[in-house]
Amino acid sequence: MPRTERPFPKESSCRHAAESYSNDMTPNAWQWLWPVFFYLVGSVPTGYLLGKSRGLDIRRHGSGNIGATNVWRVMGRNWGLVAFASDFLKGFLPLYLLRTLSFPDGGSWTIALLLVVCGLAAIIGHNYTPWLGFKGGKGIATSAGVMAALMPPVLAVALALWIIATLVTRTVSIGSLLAAIVLPPAAAWFYPGEWVYFGLATLAGGLAVWRHRSNIQRLLAGTESRIEFGSKKKSDP
Repeated sequence: MPRTERPFPKESSCRHAAESYSNDMTPNAWQWLWPVFFYLVGSVPTGYLLGKSRGLDIRRHGSGNIGATNVWRVMGRNWGLVAFASDFLKGFLPLYLLRTLSFPDGGSWTIALLLVVCGLAAIIGHNYTPWLGFKGGKGIATSAGVMAALMPPVLAVALALWIIATLVTRTVSIGSLLAAIVLPPAAAWFYPGEWVYFGLATLAGGLAVWRHRSNIQRLLAGTESRIEFGSKKKSDP
């Protein structure tokens, strides 16, 4: 894939750009409140709500996590895919709309910073939802949505690695950890010099690894669960 480059403005437009900089090229004070909205969107516990719709508390089954992997393990493939898609959209849709509708022509590094902070807020909202005592998921699907909205080539690399590793090992946590680890170098390759995007990739990847601490312990102990790719619900261990 080619590296992503930002076009430079023509010299004739520099004066106009400088005059409109304060209005068009930087977020205003109110826009810096958007991360609060993104946190609340990310905090919607979709896996928990899907379980409740079927009369069960997903936190009391399987690994106890509300993420898509545990929903798949407990409720079956179809419900797991719905949970993944819902968590993905929490990270993707609001951020994509904000970027395309409010800043269609890009802008200064402060706009990129605002978008990154909004994306991180959605991930943190998913991981630490206030509606469930600040105990949420592990952020993989929501992080994928954020990457799709801001850095599609980086997501493509991470997703390819996740699919290959998960299919080969049948262990979702291995695929998720490898995808998280590859985010920073992929961001550095596709967005050279864009430290804001590199920071997003580093923080999102680091947070994902941190949320997988228990999985790492089980992997080292050889007790990590493997996922079945059938649609039939499995009984709890």
